[in-house]
Amino acid sequence: MNDSSTPPEHQEQMTSKEATTNAEAAKAQAKAIRPWYKKPLPLIGIVVLFVIGINAVSGGGSDLPNVTSTTVATSTPSNETTTAAEVPSTETVSQQNAVRSAKQYLDFSPFSRTGLIKQLEFEEYSADDATYGVDAQSADWNEQAAKSGKNYLEMSAFSRAGLIKQLEFEGYTNEEAMYGADANGL
Repeated sequence: MNDSSTPPEHQEQMTSKEATTNAEAAKAQAKAIRPWYKKPLPLIGIVVLFVIGINAVSGGGSDLPNVTSTTVATSTPSNETTTAAEVPSTETVSQQNAVRSAKQYLDFSPFSRTGLIKQLEFEEYSADDATYGVDAQSADWNEQAAKSGKNYLEMSAFSRAGLIKQLEFEGYTNEEAMYGADANGL
């Protein structure tokens, strides 16, 4: 493009434009060829993969009863201690797995009670087993709302009303959502 009829000032400007274009092209090419593990992934994708992995490790749901071995000490007249046989558990295997899955979810991220039940149902636990697993956690749902609120506020700015609305959307009750907003200074 360096034509002898083009004034020298214009030639330098075109060179600058070409340099910028070349730099942008090199950046785009470097971005396109970088390894997959260096490319940004959406946070939700990572969470979903983690959750699927946890569920795969914890096993599926089964409604077969489980027998848990429990040692029961008894005293005989000669003061000898003996052990009794196995005592059956009242939980099904599916209920035990739901309890374990609910605990793993709560250890990883805050959930509302209804949100966690829906998540377990998404993992194909029955509604009864999902509810059983969640209720077995004896979680402080207000504290879960406070943690969720903190997570939201770390990612984006919210008004008090906006945070309460978002927490309610996630399944927290109005009281829990207000507690979450209060706990985070809103």
